[in-house]
Amino acid sequence: MLAGCPPPCWPGRCCSGRSPRCQPCPSPSPSPSRAGGCRRRRPPSTGPTRTGWTPTCSTSTPSTTPCCATGVASALSPQTEGVRVSVNVLSDHKDLPVLFVVRQKEAVVSFQVPLILRGLYQRKYAYQEVSRTLCQPQSKAEVETQHFYVDVSTLSLNASYQLRVTRVENFVLRTNEAFTFNATASQPQYFKYEFPKGVDSVIVKVTSAMAFPCSVISIQDILCPVYDLDNNVAFIGMYQTMTKKAAITVQKKDFPSNSFYVVVVVKTEDEACGGALPYYPLSKHTSPDEPVDQHNRQKMLEVMVSPAITSEAYVSSMLFCLGIFLSFYVLTLLIACWESCRQQKRKGLLAAMDSPSLDTGHSRSIPDSFLGHVPYDTYGYGSFENGSSGSTEAASGSLGSAEVSYGYVGERSLENVAGRPRLDSLSSVEEDDYDTLADIDYDKNVIRTKQYLCVADLARKDKRVLRKKYQIYFWNIATIAVFYALPVIQLVITYQTVVNVTGNQDICYYNFLCAHPLGNLSAFNNILSNLGYVLLGLLFLLIILQREINYNRALMRNDTHALECGIPKHFGLFYAMGTALMMEGLLSACYHVCPNYTNFQFDTSFMYMIAGLCMLKLYQKRHPDINASAYSAYACLAVVIFFSVVGVVFGKGNMAFWIVFSVIHIVATLLLSTQLYYMGRWKLDSGILRRILHVLYTDCVRQCSGPMYVDRMVLLVMGNIINWSLAAYGLIVHPNDFASYLLAIGICNLLLYFAFYIIMKLRSGERIKLIPLLCIIGTSVVWGFALFFFFQGLSTWQKTPAESREHNRDCILLDFFDDHDIWHFLSSIAMFGSFLVLLTLDDDLDCVQRDKIYVF
Repeated sequence: MLAGCPPPCWPGRCCSGRSPRCQPCPSPSPSPSRAGGCRRRRPPSTGPTRTGWTPTCSTSTPSTTPCCATGVASALSPQTEGVRVSVNVLSDHKDLPVLFVVRQKEAVVSFQVPLILRGLYQRKYAYQEVSRTLCQPQSKAEVETQHFYVDVSTLSLNASYQLRVTRVENFVLRTNEAFTFNATASQPQYFKYEFPKGVDSVIVKVTSAMAFPCSVISIQDILCPVYDLDNNVAFIGMYQTMTKKAAITVQKKDFPSNSFYVVVVVKTEDEACGGALPYYPLSKHTSPDEPVDQHNRQKMLEVMVSPAITSEAYVSSMLFCLGIFLSFYVLTLLIACWESCRQQKRKGLLAAMDSPSLDTGHSRSIPDSFLGHVPYDTYGYGSFENGSSGSTEAASGSLGSAEVSYGYVGERSLENVAGRPRLDSLSSVEEDDYDTLADIDYDKNVIRTKQYLCVADLARKDKRVLRKKYQIYFWNIATIAVFYALPVIQLVITYQTVVNVTGNQDICYYNFLCAHPLGNLSAFNNILSNLGYVLLGLLFLLIILQREINYNRALMRNDTHALECGIPKHFGLFYAMGTALMMEGLLSACYHVCPNYTNFQFDTSFMYMIAGLCMLKLYQKRHPDINASAYSAYACLAVVIFFSVVGVVFGKGNMAFWIVFSVIHIVATLLLSTQLYYMGRWKLDSGILRRILHVLYTDCVRQCSGPMYVDRMVLLVMGNIINWSLAAYGLIVHPNDFASYLLAIGICNLLLYFAFYIIMKLRSGERIKLIPLLCIIGTSVVWGFALFFFFQGLSTWQKTPAESREHNRDCILLDFFDDHDIWHFLSSIAMFGSFLVLLTLDDDLDCVQRDKIYVF
């Protein structure tokens, strides 16, 4: 209907362009008619259901006169049907295109044939066949007459074309019913979907058996015009590129009309989907601006719209997540109550045994084995000297020789230790500035270079000084966390805002088949599943706090076991580990707000820190005096994170980077091995090469002698073999995921040191109590399942967004959580269990004097 017609203009009456009044429609003329020199063929009379014809127009008039065709589509149902206009220009006049203008009630669609679409680097592609679906305006009537006019004009003196109007019978998609169709770059398709009653959100899934040509899936509101070409499909709505899979979750609240269009466009090039750019032919006879004919660039697709989960599913999933991790709080509380009752019974039994007997008047005695620990004499370092009894004697002799030099009594009584004087000033906590024994370098050399060391040899400094030294780990990581997390949160909020405003879903690499939005968040389930890291990290901090309170109370009582027995208790690193676990959950949640190439380090930074802190804690157990300071430790971790970023940005296919990184990796391994082997008693200065040559000459040439510290040497040799192998693997293979490769290096070293610690602990005659043993077994099983789900690979930012979506999978737990969410659940539990292993591993030594606990 033309503008200016007074409503209503009922079927069978038309609006004249000269007089804006409803008049009887002219009957179709069976013979050609002239209109300004243009021969126009009107379509035959159409009944109430016929909507297809093929008018042909030949231009023989001057080029300034347009050739026009007019048609009327009658009795269409806007709720179920659409109209599609197809044009094929038969004449070959690329420089004189034919312009088609389709005028409707609320929109005008115009296109030229050949249709010229541009690709990368402004390449031109020409298409001779063009099909466009007419916009479906909103209508309250179930059946109405729709008028549209097709105006054809060209400057060509002789143009021939075919125009066909057809009905799209499956224009409206049905819920849970798949529909298959074809699309090309010049023949896009779009369909309408209306929300059923009671459905608040749906997921639109589009699949194809063929990866290429690349296509774009767009969700647009019911507005005219519809943007359905490669050069304008990104103007409105939500869209994402596609190879074989695409999925977009659509919420009813975002579309006031309770309906939307599903637009499918085939791109002119495949570069956006990871494909190769086509060969662009250039020759002496071809201009660079000459468009390329892509012939039949067609793709078959299948679309299906399914209801998404309901609000009840959100609630049940959140309760499930909270229930899992809060159950650990309940279990920890029960174990704490059981342990407290057990301790109370033990104290009562000891009090009863210490009371005088009514018969003899003497206190009763109770064997050590009855109290839950092995007598001190059974703890021998049987691994030395082939496990003979002489090994203990040799070790005792070595200790005895040390006693003469330092006045350090290996078998000193606990009463003498309890009366040790303490320093009044705690102004400095650096071991070089403030040492309770005022050690000189020579004294340290003699102590730390003994063949067999005990924990007492490396626990000579004041406890308050070491406590403040290790508390710096916690305060430093807390400061790092605040300054690191605030800009991260701001950045990911900006990313999510950009996604919501622009509708470009290629920015974030979600598992779109299982991405459940909530509010402004596009994948709430991936964020919720990180709750375990925070809750279990907080629980670990509470456990450490309780242990520290009990230990401080024992010190206040001058408990001899707390003063001089067991592994020295320093809780600063444990606090840092718990904080790192909580920050891993927070930053992993931030990363999953919009996972992509530019914010990957948010998810891995604190993983490196956790691995490093665990190795430092394991080393601190037997080396409390010589462990690394917080400043040097975090500086090394900062270097690791720096290489992680540089490797991801510049490492892909860069041979120079891999050479530099491998050299640094090997040199760092050698330096750390030397530091560990000599207990820090060596210097890196100008004379290092001379000393190395001297040692090689005396130990390998002059006389062939084995290493003084055999067990230490075995660990370091194995560590160097593993690290050199990993460096060679990176240099040869160039793995694409450098961040995971770097994390694997840290995890391999941590597992190697932990295995060495367990083996040496058992060789030393020590044992593993029930709780740490159960933690080791349970944690190992959980880690196995967690890694299985981690390697499922539901998405990857190393590929294009379209290629990443090929790895997307449906939810597998409660129709809410996917494989990666389960990885979050299991890995948080496994990390918590690993921390408990480190915390309780040496509980069997709590009643063993430190001069009987060996260092390894």
